[in-house]
Amino acid sequence: MVNTLHTDDIRLRFSNAMSSMYRQEVPLYSDLIDLVERVNNQVLDAKPLLKQQLIIADELNRLDVERHGAIRLGTGVELNNVRRLFAVMGMYPVGYYDLSVAGLPVHSTAFRPTDKKSLSRNPFRVFTSLLRLELIEDQGLAKEAAQILSKRQIMTTRALELIEVAELNDGLNEAQAKEFIDEALETFRWHSQATVDNHTYQRLKSAHSLIADVVSFHGPHINHLTPRTLDIDLTEQAMIDQGLAVKTTIEGPPCRQTHILLRQTSFKALAEKISFIDNIAGMHTARFGEIEQRGAALTQKGRDLYDILLNSIDQDIKETNPSQYRLELVKAFELFPNDIQKLHDEKLVFFKYHANIKVLINEGDKTVKKLIDIGALIFTPQIYEDFLPVSAAGIFQSNLNSNSQSSYTQQSNQKLFEESLGTKIIDEMSLYKEIETSSLREALLIIESVNLS
Repeated sequence: MVNTLHTDDIRLRFSNAMSSMYRQEVPLYSDLIDLVERVNNQVLDAKPLLKQQLIIADELNRLDVERHGAIRLGTGVELNNVRRLFAVMGMYPVGYYDLSVAGLPVHSTAFRPTDKKSLSRNPFRVFTSLLRLELIEDQGLAKEAAQILSKRQIMTTRALELIEVAELNDGLNEAQAKEFIDEALETFRWHSQATVDNHTYQRLKSAHSLIADVVSFHGPHINHLTPRTLDIDLTEQAMIDQGLAVKTTIEGPPCRQTHILLRQTSFKALAEKISFIDNIAGMHTARFGEIEQRGAALTQKGRDLYDILLNSIDQDIKETNPSQYRLELVKAFELFPNDIQKLHDEKLVFFKYHANIKVLINEGDKTVKKLIDIGALIFTPQIYEDFLPVSAAGIFQSNLNSNSQSSYTQQSNQKLFEESLGTKIIDEMSLYKEIETSSLREALLIIESVNLS
């Protein structure tokens, strides 16, 4: 029997290696990590109650290693192989995102761990988009793009061999895992040499900057790695103080007492030197620095309320009048409860339950409500582990610097995406519900066993 490494170990090593590579490629990323770490330490020192809540929820240790990245793929074959690659690291496709509604010719999923132990260890996520050439208005250009993409292989031959080894042996041993990480990194590395000539690049860019970014290079270079901050408003100000060109508004909900879902912002993408196959030099804009603050995962009822409140605001003023937009956002979300107890009682948020064995219970204290009332059962909000389509699209659009086509007829096609993927996409709501249900069951068993003893 071959001793295989746990997928959590491979994922942790890979995400650390990815972070080291990106530090070398984008020095500003290194500065961003240091800045976020400094702000997080300030927040934890100033808010001991928050620190205690993170400890109870088993989320403090993951904070320093937590990252999400994003890649853009060109073909269904690439998507299928990337799915197999991430499976070696215990990352699976969760959620379907149709970004055509936001003016991006892609649909996406997020590869991430799915069980609470793996999430506590390292919740590395990669938001993965697949180009939809059928949405390009110029179908002649779309066919040309498809031909260009058909000639490339984004993974090394050895990486594909090691993926097959992992699938056959249900994992990799120590030596294989080390080689796998080295080979897998090559897929996500930046290449300044384009695979097309300057004229082709300009035609692709005129259709959409994202199309040029996907089609014109050897592979899906990682375009950002995002650390998690405990206070995005403080971190944003620190970025501004450092002279970074920050987005005009933070994507997502407003600052609240109880944070919900996801808030994101970024500094503008870097203009980087590239060279084309006809020896013409050029500039390409794709990679940027992003930060995020994660809040509570919302139930379907909570998401419905969130959508209603967000849609009640004129989104057109986000860029033209950001100050007014922020005021309207805060005003609209006054209708979304802030109190933890109310969020729990109205079933707007998914929670995790924890037994407090220091509290003695009596015979009549066995209902969930009573156990909560006397403090024997504690609940903490589950961290939202996924993405918002509008939020992700807002980040992407602001960093593409594109004046090209910005609207497509919404054509959600999860079935086609899953056919390329080679598996069904996991519904994120079912994951949060399972963690909530299992944590309550485990907590009640602990309380019962302590009570019997």
